Amino acid sequence: MGLLPDAAGDVWIERVRADRRAWLMLFDGATILSSYVGFSAFRYGSELTGDVLGNAATLGALAVIAQWSAGSAARLYQGRATVASFEETALLCLVALGCGWGLVVGNLYSTGPLLARSVPAGATFMALLVMLLARATWRSAVQRHGFVASSQGEPTLVFGAGEAGRQLVHAMLRGPASGMRPVGLLDDDTWKRRLRLHGVPVLGTRDDIATAARVTGARLLVIAVPSAGASLVGEVSTAAREAGLAVKVLPSLAELFGRPQVDIRDVRAIDVHDLLGRGPVETDVASIADYVTGKRVLVTGAGGSIGSELCRQLHTYRPAELMMLDRDESALHAVQLSIHGRALLDSSDVVLADIRDRDTLGRIFLDRRPEVVFHAAALKHLPMLEQYPVEAMKSNVLGTANVLDAAVMVGVERFVNISTDKAANPASVLGYSKRVAERLTAFAAQEISRPYLSVRFGNVLGSRGSVLTSFAAQIAAGGPVTVTHPDVTRYFMTVQEAVQLVIQAAAIGAGGEVLILDMGEPVRIVDVAQQLIDQSGREIEVVFTGLRDGEKLHEHLFGQGEAGERRVHPLVSHVSVPALPIWRARTTPLGVARLPMVEQLAHLATLPDDSELTLAGSQAERLG
Repeated sequence: MGLLPDAAGDVWIERVRADRRAWLMLFDGATILSSYVGFSAFRYGSELTGDVLGNAATLGALAVIAQWSAGSAARLYQGRATVASFEETALLCLVALGCGWGLVVGNLYSTGPLLARSVPAGATFMALLVMLLARATWRSAVQRHGFVASSQGEPTLVFGAGEAGRQLVHAMLRGPASGMRPVGLLDDDTWKRRLRLHGVPVLGTRDDIATAARVTGARLLVIAVPSAGASLVGEVSTAAREAGLAVKVLPSLAELFGRPQVDIRDVRAIDVHDLLGRGPVETDVASIADYVTGKRVLVTGAGGSIGSELCRQLHTYRPAELMMLDRDESALHAVQLSIHGRALLDSSDVVLADIRDRDTLGRIFLDRRPEVVFHAAALKHLPMLEQYPVEAMKSNVLGTANVLDAAVMVGVERFVNISTDKAANPASVLGYSKRVAERLTAFAAQEISRPYLSVRFGNVLGSRGSVLTSFAAQIAAGGPVTVTHPDVTRYFMTVQEAVQLVIQAAAIGAGGEVLILDMGEPVRIVDVAQQLIDQSGREIEVVFTGLRDGEKLHEHLFGQGEAGERRVHPLVSHVSVPALPIWRARTTPLGVARLPMVEQLAHLATLPDDSELTLAGSQAERLG
């Protein structure tokens, strides 16, 4: 399979390539002339005379001149299309049949036909057949030119027998440095079961991975489906690992866009981003972030994963003042250092304060007068908040109420509250508290009639406390890696996508809305864990610990009764949420209460909209 041609063959192929036009014209001319003479001999048989051969040569010469002229005009010989490609084949047929038909008519209606009527027609088809076969043979020889010997490279299965798979197999056979030798293909399309690409056979579907690995002795599988979604990548890679195969992948269509063909250098190890099932969400933030330029901007929770990235991106849009507020002085030191390259903590851009402190927040807002506020401060660890629900109430609910009150008091122009997919059909303290925060934001939007809104997304890859950092620490310690359930899934996005969505939300969202990113397909957490283990190159055990209190098997981006509307961005949905008066949250007892705090949070999250009471209640609460 795919043996290397000898050196003489290499030299000959390169010489022909260098003078392609001359060789093609010479071959076509000789073929046409030979066809006229040969078909004349066949047609006349024993009646063949010297005059007939002379007439055949004359008519053949005219056919050659016509072919060369028409072919040059159509740029058939100047490289308009690849030899033996569909386009070149169609062009050759058009030119040859057109010239042949002209000679048939000319011979038929001349004063004295030079040859029998069947000769020009038969010679044309004979010449065309030879030209097509020769081109196909040439293309096959060129494609196999430079193939490495079949004993070289690691035996590799390629999943995907489409165009990308064909190009990848070709690249493997041509590149001995790749270290990969294709021994079989797999494809879920049963019509390709008997297909062979460059001599490499299709051995079955994804269900046959283990059998193909055993029969061929393969040690590696490459997923050559650039359009593959998260579920396909996950299922195929899981089956491959179970068969003892290492797994690599071709990049997505977005990453390959603009390249003439797939190259062996495109093959890479699967990373966690392949499991997102989508390309990065493209947001033209620079064109819509004018509301930041020249404005006083405040970010709460500025030292957190989202908050710090938010500050870094906002800084590039040249706000008049960027105020970074957090209660963690070390976190403020880190974000200031990442933005300015120094962190003396002696400038006014860092604000040490706790959103739980209503009076302090009020003084800061009155003194600094922010015009745009991004509210990223929150407690977010689900199991911790299940143990301490009062803390969730203090930070996520009352802290948000404090920030909203301060924003309304000074007339903040835009307010973006950062939420989570756990607020959709909440079942945990975290989910309840963030759902209440969304409703409080909607209430403030009603009260001030300005774009105060929330942004909802799933797990953020690489954020502090995310599964990536947890799994990485467990792998570094030698394992085991703990996963709650083998079927648990979550939505994921990168921190850059999350922050771009937050910045864009302030420009495209309306007051009281929740903006929700289309995050592709949910990803199995065990697949994320296995990919990180594979990248480590270590044998690490995965242990399933069971779902924790308040934890769902599958998260949802939309709550019951929520219907998203995509009015501006094709991947961002707008959802309206019912308002919840801030005074209702403030009148919830934090100490010994009629109901446990979990139930009180659930009650607040599900209260019907009573917006007709909002203004009076809010004013009474402030006066009280």
